Amino acid sequence: MARGLDHIVHAVRDLEAAAALYRGLGFTVGARNRHPWGTHNHIVQFPGFFIELLTLAEPDKLGDDGFSRLFGAYNGEFIQRHEGLSLMILESQDAAADETAFRAAGIAASETMRFEREGKRPDGSPVKLGFSLAFAENKAAPDIHFATCQQHYPENFWNPVFQKHANSATGVAGAVVVAAEPRQHRGFFEAFAGVPAVDAGDGISLGTPRGRIDVLTPAAFTQHYGVVAPDVSRGARLEAIRFTVAEPSLMQYAPEIAGLAGLAVGNSTVIGADDVMGATLVFERAR
Repeated sequence: MARGLDHIVHAVRDLEAAAALYRGLGFTVGARNRHPWGTHNHIVQFPGFFIELLTLAEPDKLGDDGFSRLFGAYNGEFIQRHEGLSLMILESQDAAADETAFRAAGIAASETMRFEREGKRPDGSPVKLGFSLAFAENKAAPDIHFATCQQHYPENFWNPVFQKHANSATGVAGAVVVAAEPRQHRGFFEAFAGVPAVDAGDGISLGTPRGRIDVLTPAAFTQHYGVVAPDVSRGARLEAIRFTVAEPSLMQYAPEIAGLAGLAVGNSTVIGADDVMGATLVFERAR
């Protein structure tokens, strides 16, 4: 089954600074949420996709359960090394079926895990949220965790009010992974996303139902986006999120207003990882 991008985790040391940074770039940022295993987050939502700004705020709450190990402790260790994009999570209609498929492909990292929490509507009233995740493992990418996410109460999570952004961002165009040998990752990503990969110059590309996943060499990443590639000596890194924007002119000066060094690359505005807590953000005209 083909799986589109559902959300990407941006792991940071200072969660409120990250929320302020995204707000300064014209994104609508949700309220602070707390997980029972000690991570806190803010959500930046789009139709069918969101960014999860996240930190390990209460490490004393970590336990020996799967969420503590694969999500909480992992992100805590991640931000000790560096900030940046730590998890790629794809949409799921049936997380248990995804787990079965991942086991057949030899990439399963967990049993299907479910958790629920309380959320809030724009008017402050509480709602019930529930998610089931099936984790996958790419042994050549220890600095990226992968999972699929099934939402049990999607009507309580997705909200058009949260999906309107002052910078005119309308959705996700894709995600970019940087790897020394991109084709080494073909088999994993085909099994994970459920779509075929195609050769794309110095890399591979997978067209999912929501967003494209590109795996590029460091040189190709720098050539294409004009910013320094991440260190891939430990393995592949999830480095960039590509957004569509309705009004590209709104992004021309947004980095400068936010005190960042954005640059124009072709018809895109790119803000490098040094300015966005380890993540490269790319803004492209919506087609």
